[in-house]
Amino acid sequence: MKTVQPEGWAPAKGYANGVVCEGGRTVYVAGQIAWDAQQRFVSDDFVAQFDQALANVVAVVEAAGGRATDIVKMTVYVTDLDAYRDGLRGVGGAWRARLGKHFPAMALVGVTGLVERAAKVEIEAIAHITESA
Repeated sequence: MKTVQPEGWAPAKGYANGVVCEGGRTVYVAGQIAWDAQQRFVSDDFVAQFDQALANVVAVVEAAGGRATDIVKMTVYVTDLDAYRDGLRGVGGAWRARLGKHFPAMALVGVTGLVERAAKVEIEAIAHITESA
């Protein structure tokens, strides 16, 4: 994975503007929400939901034979933008615990609701797993 940064642009903070991948295979991760393996919500807290949804994304990538650092694109849907903004410190901690300093191309979108009424966060992703030589 190689990040793309147009010349003269200020550095992206917490994401990449673009990503280029060569070789390997692509994994498309369906929207993941904050439930455990038995489809039970782990918490009603926004940051805890973000952390669990992110953990679920990583689990799918790992089940496909990849690593968290293979994630090249991510879209985060949140039902409460203020909860996201107010929880940035906790969201950042969850991010570092799951992805370290890996920042894929991404977008965060405020939505009026998600299919599961208790969900506050849904994360979908694309990973690119490079084949071993």
